[in-house]
Amino acid sequence: MIERNSEKAVFVGVVLEKKSERKVLEYLDELQFLAETAGAEGNKKFIQRLDRPDSSTYIGTGKLNEIKEYCEENEIKYVIFDDELTGVQQRNIEKIINCSNVIDRTSLILEIFAQRAKTSYAKMQVELAKYQYMLPRLAGMWTHLERQRGGMGTRGGMGETQIEADRRIVKERITKLKEQLKKVDRQMATQRGNRGSLVRISLVGYTNVGKSTLMNLLSKSDVFAENKLFATLDTTVRKVVIENVPFLLSDTVGFIRKLPTQLIEAFKSTLDEVREADILIHVVDISHPDFEEQMEVVEKTLSDIKAADKPVFVVFNKIDAYRHEEYDEFSLEPKGKEHRTLEELKNSWIAQEKTPCIFISAKEKIGIEKLRNDLYKMVAEIHSGRYPFNNFLW
Repeated sequence: MIERNSEKAVFVGVVLEKKSERKVLEYLDELQFLAETAGAEGNKKFIQRLDRPDSSTYIGTGKLNEIKEYCEENEIKYVIFDDELTGVQQRNIEKIINCSNVIDRTSLILEIFAQRAKTSYAKMQVELAKYQYMLPRLAGMWTHLERQRGGMGTRGGMGETQIEADRRIVKERITKLKEQLKKVDRQMATQRGNRGSLVRISLVGYTNVGKSTLMNLLSKSDVFAENKLFATLDTTVRKVVIENVPFLLSDTVGFIRKLPTQLIEAFKSTLDEVREADILIHVVDISHPDFEEQMEVVEKTLSDIKAADKPVFVVFNKIDAYRHEEYDEFSLEPKGKEHRTLEELKNSWIAQEKTPCIFISAKEKIGIEKLRNDLYKMVAEIHSGRYPFNNFLW
């Protein structure tokens, strides 16, 4: 667990065959942001180009020794890898760099979720995900018992007995948590059923794109919003009325690249709000240099949770923070996406008729009235189909 006192960390990534070093550095920037959210700080990044990760140490021993020297000289407490490590890899890395705080991306995200969980339901979901992640790695947690092995002619001795005992405890805890979550899931399903036939709209998007801020604007509520990853874990549902048309608006957990499968599984009931929505509002941080890749991550996650068939309205947020590089007309390099002005970007997306979208700034309240009008039209159209003889008088 990362202590909340800004301990120092370094970040490690691998450039594989189809990746560029620039892209891996961008991924490590996101990993650094995750670490800051969890309570660690640092900006030192180590990159190694490999054909494939080493099965025993993930990266080469030469690079590990380089990391070891840097950590010793700079009193680094955490070494954080951008990819998921196996139990064997983690143990071998810890031995080489003489550090017991080797963390991978999955465990870091799980740590943030554990810190952010507020309700008992969210805490149970995170606990389940952590146990599922821990189960195949239990052997590495008992290396301090190796000295007990070999006694009484047995192959594993007390150490192996303890590992098996812990596996049994963890499996029992996983089973119990799943049973408890099923009960809550049934209650939540009943609650969703009791909402009647009101139109449901769900906010989806990459983490930290401004979903909660937008939720507050549209519903005039006070949902926690912060410039940190995963500020919102629990699903928030609010009734919203635009003109005379009511609908339910929900804000769910943000998605992220390499979102641990354990978390997708644990939060599947929370994501039912997305699966049962009539319309998805895909909020995008247009000021992020890789917003298109983030959109692909969200679309893939929606596909993974069986929600890819929903009507989607794309809201490009943070236009106030959008910046572009000036293009030198005398340059021999072709004009890239980083040179597009906001107007060029707007025109390119608006021209795609299959992608209804709007450009706003939730922070500066730019475009919010148009967004409300667009939502009114979409909700009213669905209402007219469900209540053909109702004139929206409530």
